[in-house]
Amino acid sequence: MFSRGLKKGDVLDVIRQGEVIINYPDDTPYPSCLMLGFVRDGPVHVVFAFDEQQKTGIVVTAYVPDAKIWTDNFKTRRAL
Repeated sequence: MFSRGLKKGDVLDVIRQGEVIINYPDDTPYPSCLMLGFVRDGPVHVVFAFDEQQKTGIVVTAYVPDAKIWTDNFKTRRAL
């Protein structure tokens, strides 16, 4: 995330205020989800997992979605 120009606060904002757009309940070792939020007027995706036993959140990755891959609302992948 840092190499992509995203700051810790940006990612936390998405986790706190963003929208879950895809759930990955079968991810291992923990279920995860893809979240969408807007930071400084731009879209940010965060893949976030949660360890229920330890009550710990894990940021798997965070990135600015590519408009060539995602639809205009950044919630759905474009058909290839």
